[in-house]
Amino acid sequence: MATDTTDKPTTQQSGIKGKLDSYFEITARGSSFGSEIRGGLTTFFTMSYIVVLNPLIIGTVAGGDGEFLGGGTAPNLAMVAAATALVAGLLSIAMGIWARFPIALATGLGLNAFVAYGIASRTGMNWPQAMGFVVIEGVLITILVLTKFRTAVFRAVPGFLKKAIAVGIGLFLAFIGLWDARIIQPGAGVPTSFGVNGYIATWPMVVFVIGLFVAIVLLAKKVRGALLISIATATVVAVAFELIFKLGSSVDNPSGWALVEPSLPSKIVELPDLSLIGDVDLFGGFTSLPVLTALLLIFSLLMADFFDTMGTMTAIGAEAGLNDKDGNPPRSQEILMVDSLGAVAGGLGSVSSNTSYIESASGVGDGARTGLASVVTGLGFLLAMFLTPLYAIVPFEAATPVLVVVGFLMVTQVADIDWKDYRIAIPAFLTFILMPFGYSISIGIGVGFISYVVLQMATGGTKKVHPLMWASAAAFAIYFVLGPINSLLGS
Repeated sequence: MATDTTDKPTTQQSGIKGKLDSYFEITARGSSFGSEIRGGLTTFFTMSYIVVLNPLIIGTVAGGDGEFLGGGTAPNLAMVAAATALVAGLLSIAMGIWARFPIALATGLGLNAFVAYGIASRTGMNWPQAMGFVVIEGVLITILVLTKFRTAVFRAVPGFLKKAIAVGIGLFLAFIGLWDARIIQPGAGVPTSFGVNGYIATWPMVVFVIGLFVAIVLLAKKVRGALLISIATATVVAVAFELIFKLGSSVDNPSGWALVEPSLPSKIVELPDLSLIGDVDLFGGFTSLPVLTALLLIFSLLMADFFDTMGTMTAIGAEAGLNDKDGNPPRSQEILMVDSLGAVAGGLGSVSSNTSYIESASGVGDGARTGLASVVTGLGFLLAMFLTPLYAIVPFEAATPVLVVVGFLMVTQVADIDWKDYRIAIPAFLTFILMPFGYSISIGIGVGFISYVVLQMATGGTKKVHPLMWASAAAFAIYFVLGPINSLLGS
């Protein structure tokens, strides 16, 4: 009788574990529950900065009516942070459960700045109207997924360009890591320079170097959880440095921390203010701006959203070894659907369009291969709504070394590109070089698409170009001249 009692819980646990394994294909993808949990946590700590950064971008810019996001004449940063964490958490969990892919979502950087400075702050506009544009863009891109047009475009992209996109994103990630930690920063007489006049001159930079070497040594020794260990180690060192040297923020001290000050919180739990959710005026923007101007703004959002995720899921799938021979990750339709709904959810949550994060590659680099990792990341964001003071201990300088290491892992795919065929090599080169230099995934993709089509047309390879590649290149050509078009329209 005692034996039966002992066995029953074990059998039940094994059954639940077996169902989760089967659903997420954990064993089938060569992973384990431990790897998925560790990878999910690594992704969360790598991208959790968005809960701090997004309020600083969209929460500190007044709308055209003089009011800030959430209403009033003063920023509502805590409100924006809570909504940012909630939407990111729910979407990341949805990606994990529905698409079963190791990508997490959150408010898109670049998109949020465009919404703040390019839409909401326009004369006559306000924040609810700007978020209405985001919702409309999300609905449009969701329709493109439902009709399978977005998936068809993705599959029309040649394999070598998909590899070039992954390489470009690797370089982009490395640049982001170095820039955010201020290891690379604006130079004197040159665009950028290393450190301060070529030196590692501040304690935060030392934290970055420690985190980087912990990561690369553990990675070279094939230690499980190398990237998460790197973040944790660097964070502990950062907290110690802050306690000893009282560095503070770089706003007050040039040698201080770039964004998050790694100081111990006075309290751990805070109740979130979610009153920002649903503060949207869906069609009000069309009454505040000329209709054509409003449509061009929505088109700009759509173009960035449409192609950024294609590059991200290609790169993540390649890094995880999940892509097929044509460079397509499994369940592409489901991935694109969740990502498209991210724009709708981001607009309804008044936190700007949410999109797939390339920082998810950090979790893949730490062993994640399935959607279970995304669920773990999502739960991390939901907890962050209540534990904001705790997770905010991790500074940029402790998290960004992981981006540099993951960037290296992704750049290794450059060896798979045929560099002897200039019709392949030149578009590939332009694709991956313009992502970090242009600080945009979509710009690199756009220039790569256009150069590929032009070269094929000029060298007699027109028939090799898929009709959807012609359409994509044409759309990018229009996108790149939106500035002059807006000038002609006087908007």
